[in-house]
Amino acid sequence: MRTCRASAAGKLTVVLATIVVLAGCGGGPSPRAWAASVCGALTPWRSEISKLTSSTDEQMTAQTTPAQAKENLVRLFAGAEQASEAARRKVEQAGVPEADNGEAISAGFRGSLGKMRDAYGRARDTIEGLGIDEPTAFYDGVRAAVATLNTEYDASALDTSKLNSEELKQAFDEVPECR
Repeated sequence: MRTCRASAAGKLTVVLATIVVLAGCGGGPSPRAWAASVCGALTPWRSEISKLTSSTDEQMTAQTTPAQAKENLVRLFAGAEQASEAARRKVEQAGVPEADNGEAISAGFRGSLGKMRDAYGRARDTIEGLGIDEPTAFYDGVRAAVATLNTEYDASALDTSKLNSEELKQAFDEVPECR
């Protein structure tokens, strides 16, 4: 009797393992599920970037010392870099959508967020490297760093209207997380 149970348990384990392996090969999330995950990752990121952009604008016009401005801007750009990486990771965790060109589209989103993260990181590094002894030179350096950041940021943007998948275009238009 014990042999039959052990044998049946062994067969059940093999069947379950096969089901798990096959389920893993079944593909990624549906277009709607993927779009919801991506928008769920991007919504808090957009809010954070908007807040940080407003704070950066305030810093650029505030009457602060170069040392204070440097500290604040470094912190702001580090926050934007971290927020961009967090969004990139969440998009990566969303997987590859089960849609036409799903791999390329997913890679495009991750790549775009990675480029934005890197642009913020470079801006932070540039500001960190500026001297504060000469205020005019410091603020000229800040303006140049922000101009470079804006150029790099614009170049890294992903135009979702050019998604090469009707399923995903429709999903992004329909899921509540993307509105």
